[in-house]
Amino acid sequence: MRIVVAAGPDGGGALQPFAEDGTPAGPAETVPDLAAAVGARERADAPRWVWSSTARLYPRLLRAGVRVARCHDLELVESLLLGHAGRYGEPRSVRAAWARLRGEPVPADRVPADPAPQPSLFDSDPGSEPGAGPGSADPSGDGEDLDRITAVHAEQRRVIAGLDGFALLAAAESAGALVAAELTHHGLPWSAARHDALLTELLGPRPSGGLRPRRLQDLADRIGAAFGPRNHVNPDSPAQILKAFAAAGLPVPSTRAHVLKRLDHPAVPLLLEYKELARLHTAHGWSWLDTWVHEGRFRPEYVVGGVVSGRWATNGGGALQIPRVLRTAVVADPGWVLVVADAAQLEPRVLAALAGDRAFAAAAAHGDLYEALSDAFRADVPSSGGARTGATRAGGARTGELTARDKAKLALLSAMYGGGTGEAVQLLAVLRNRFPDAFGFVEAAARAGERGHLVRSRLGRTCPPPSAGWRELTSAGDDDRAVPDGTGQGTGQGTAAQALRSRGRFTRNFVVQATAADWALALLGELRRRLTALGPPHLVFFQHDEVIVHAPAGLAGEVTAAIHAAAAEAGRLLFGDTPVVFPMEIATVDCYADAK
Repeated sequence: MRIVVAAGPDGGGALQPFAEDGTPAGPAETVPDLAAAVGARERADAPRWVWSSTARLYPRLLRAGVRVARCHDLELVESLLLGHAGRYGEPRSVRAAWARLRGEPVPADRVPADPAPQPSLFDSDPGSEPGAGPGSADPSGDGEDLDRITAVHAEQRRVIAGLDGFALLAAAESAGALVAAELTHHGLPWSAARHDALLTELLGPRPSGGLRPRRLQDLADRIGAAFGPRNHVNPDSPAQILKAFAAAGLPVPSTRAHVLKRLDHPAVPLLLEYKELARLHTAHGWSWLDTWVHEGRFRPEYVVGGVVSGRWATNGGGALQIPRVLRTAVVADPGWVLVVADAAQLEPRVLAALAGDRAFAAAAAHGDLYEALSDAFRADVPSSGGARTGATRAGGARTGELTARDKAKLALLSAMYGGGTGEAVQLLAVLRNRFPDAFGFVEAAARAGERGHLVRSRLGRTCPPPSAGWRELTSAGDDDRAVPDGTGQGTGQGTAAQALRSRGRFTRNFVVQATAADWALALLGELRRRLTALGPPHLVFFQHDEVIVHAPAGLAGEVTAAIHAAAAEAGRLLFGDTPVVFPMEIATVDCYADAK
């Protein structure tokens, strides 16, 4: 059974059940307390809930103590369908989808106001319908229209039925939205005391009045002294740093770390240390701690599908860029543990399963994929790192050379990311000869991208089309104009040939990275289901191919087993009967920093 939901004002709303064949299974019902009504129907029927946006509605339900097992998120699915049709980025709201159905002008998606640092769970709905029918609105006074939601859902199901694998993608993306809301609701255990102590150790006592922390000010003074009394250098100003180096006879194009490391100047180590500590202070300093950590929990807002490949983003908080040094602040509650798991060599394994290359897939049936592939690179390719003489290292390479495992890794990464210079050229030739189907798979994606075609993940997630400017440039072959980047979403300087290569690199990686994102969503959905059966354990963190479960210490073994089973099931859902395995490296710890 599916139940369509229209959120209404003052916590009310409207519901209507439908059978799986799309026929009504009961009358529409207006309810004064939407959360209570959803909770009752969830317990009685365990339906798949159909609503406009999980990100807007589900936090309200979670706050009321209501958790649901399944949903269909109309906005997320509309984005996927638009992308599949080559219309990436068009408005995705129910209002927009309804207008497209009727051949009417399509309204732009409403842009929500800038959120407060810690947004309320009852923020108004930025895509809601003004002047809607009975029992459906949000705290802003606007309401959602049940008939429109029903019609958009029916059209989405009609289209999905004709797209192989897309039903699983829609279900996985919607399940991911449920997980994202629950991650925010539960929060990542975070010790403010440990965080503060770490900042104090690295930066000095917390400053006041907008001053630099003591350690940063000390470095700034030493940087100025290193450039001499005639140069006033603010280390936060790249322009002043460039000017100071030029005055010292060391002109450089930028202040990037890899550029500075090539210089022989006493200011360089000071600048590098300053940049690292200043980044910590700005991105995760005391202001961040005050804003994002409350009652022992860090609660970022995750954005499902926030990256074109299907990876997630965050709306503030930087949850996907937690510095390694701050992992000491992520601490389990007393009597609980953190079960930290990440997929080993996920993208190469995804390529092995996608390509159907028997030899490559057989290698991916082992624990260390790179080591399993190393025999192909052990003797065939001499390393440019040194002469082929002297004592051998593990894997058969001589001192100063890459090991055979290193070569296998470099070859695979070059194939997936478009490398092709230096030693990688020889290594790619070995990969092409020994594993032609795997090599041919990513090459075909690159060539499709260069022709301006769309490429898709295993389940149908689709890359953005190239921009009109890219098509104009590459069709005309003009080598002197500003060209879009490989995704068609930005601009840069280069030739038509560079534009073609850039898009080829993008699409060759997209088919692998987007399928890896599909696999991760399947993992999350299956793991969430298994954790529900265990009771107390819950997901508290997700990043690309890594998850953290917060669990009572006595259930750590069951959680570990659930993660392994979920990874295997995700592989089966996407790839069917394949020898490729998707091992998870798992650590049970009290503190996140101890996991790796």
